[in-house]
Amino acid sequence: MSALARLARHLWLDAGDARRAVGPDALQRLESRVRDSERQHTGEICLCVEASLPLTYLWRHLKGAPIAAVVRERAVTLFGKLRVWDTELNNGVLIYLQLAEHRIEIVADRAVARTVSDADWQRMIADVMPEFQAGRHEEGLGRAIDAVSAALRSGFPAPDTGDEGAARANQLPNRPVVR
Repeated sequence: MSALARLARHLWLDAGDARRAVGPDALQRLESRVRDSERQHTGEICLCVEASLPLTYLWRHLKGAPIAAVVRERAVTLFGKLRVWDTELNNGVLIYLQLAEHRIEIVADRAVARTVSDADWQRMIADVMPEFQAGRHEEGLGRAIDAVSAALRSGFPAPDTGDEGAARANQLPNRPVVR
């Protein structure tokens, strides 16, 4: 894609486009899916859907950085800004959807990174990427939640308290962040 076309697409899209791509009903279903997932493990999942990259990130691409690296850098920045790194057990995971680039990134905190390899994350991303490229954002995010949940259940299972109704503190909002 030409630099001019990419720049125009990022300047054109805004948070309203992200809200339309993942409508209110889908956001509600995704929020419920995250909540249900977090009952099965001690990890925390945060979803972020961003319509376009800020100009400072696009500038890095125009100066020669590969767009994949720029999108990854943005995901890592949002991992910090959304305080996903600040969970008690260092087992937060950000699922980041970049709409203008039709890309998804998964950023995991330290404890999760020790239990799930980079190759496993890349496989998860590759498995859900066709959904995003086809514009099926809710389906893709749902599959990403399921894949991350499976990894968190394996490495960070919910404690067996004997009380199915016992709730643990929710450290991150379950509602997807739309930017």
